[in-house]
Amino acid sequence: MIRIRQGRVTGVKARRGDITEITVQIPGEPEGKAYNYDLLTGPVKTGDTVVLNTTAVSKNLGTGGAHFVMANVTIPPREAREPGHIMKLRYSPCQVKVLAAEEPDSPDAEIIKNTTSLDGVPVVVGTLHSMLAPAAAGAKAVTGGRARVVYVMTDGAALPLPLSNLVRELREKGLVDATITCGHAFGGDWECINIYTALLTAKAVARADVIIVAMGPGIVGTGSPLGFTGVEQGEIINAVNILGGQPVAIPRISFADPRERHRGLSHHTVTALGKIALTPCTVVLPRLRDPEQNTLILEQLSHAWPGDKHRQALEDGHPALAELKRREIKVTSMGRTPKDDPAFFLSAGAAGIYAAKLAVGTASNKGNQ
Repeated sequence: MIRIRQGRVTGVKARRGDITEITVQIPGEPEGKAYNYDLLTGPVKTGDTVVLNTTAVSKNLGTGGAHFVMANVTIPPREAREPGHIMKLRYSPCQVKVLAAEEPDSPDAEIIKNTTSLDGVPVVVGTLHSMLAPAAAGAKAVTGGRARVVYVMTDGAALPLPLSNLVRELREKGLVDATITCGHAFGGDWECINIYTALLTAKAVARADVIIVAMGPGIVGTGSPLGFTGVEQGEIINAVNILGGQPVAIPRISFADPRERHRGLSHHTVTALGKIALTPCTVVLPRLRDPEQNTLILEQLSHAWPGDKHRQALEDGHPALAELKRREIKVTSMGRTPKDDPAFFLSAGAAGIYAAKLAVGTASNKGNQ
């Protein structure tokens, strides 16, 4: 059951694109924070009466301690006059109409219809939203900023792209050139129905040199072998191969995560690439300064999947972290910075660098190493 409460807007803290951060007062409860998605529920201002979904906060879940506005009962009803008839969040009280890039009313429908291949475009596939920044920085760093980077956000975690402060900053500072939201995710420069049309849109319409695919903020996980949304990495790799792209996988590597299943090479990577991916990809390993860490990762890889299933490549991810620093972009994952957990961020940066080298024809593909 959704926990629904009515409250009053006591202040507007920030307006960022299509999302507004507000403070709300619910009778009998402390003043709290809430998010309003302007494209869903219209504009909001101080004094408005709003209907709030308070479920996650009441359960102490990881939403940043925020409620979400379901409706603004103060503003008058409005008709949805924008073009498009594709619904996302279908058959739910929050279903939202979008103009999908591939539907007939779209100005891009014809080019997408006539595009059947990625023609070798490299696609970096990650499992966490925090992998996006170092991967994009790596692609830009190795090409002097010339590579056009397009981010495809899946629906494996947060569905509204405007929730991501990271994406907004990467756009503003030139590390991501365009965004696409697919499945039930929404709010990108282009909306797509599934990962296949999203990839083709990224190539043919957004003119990507490098495509980065990852879910939005907040992976869902349970600790069980298959119970996490990051399994989509394997499915996306299959899609890239079906469409004739070059899949580049970011391995999830950490030596700061206290959970044994994520130490060194995460079980997420072993499962997604070992069980779910039925087609090959290039797994890019970062150059780590600790020889014991390198040895552990190689040992884990030797048991993760058959030796001839995926290719391996080795890249130095440090230029990606230097690019983030140069552009004054601070990144974290699970509250940890690159200083706290360098292997994690170097892995994503190395994958972005390798993909950009593929795009310009300078990558060294040596198969298994």
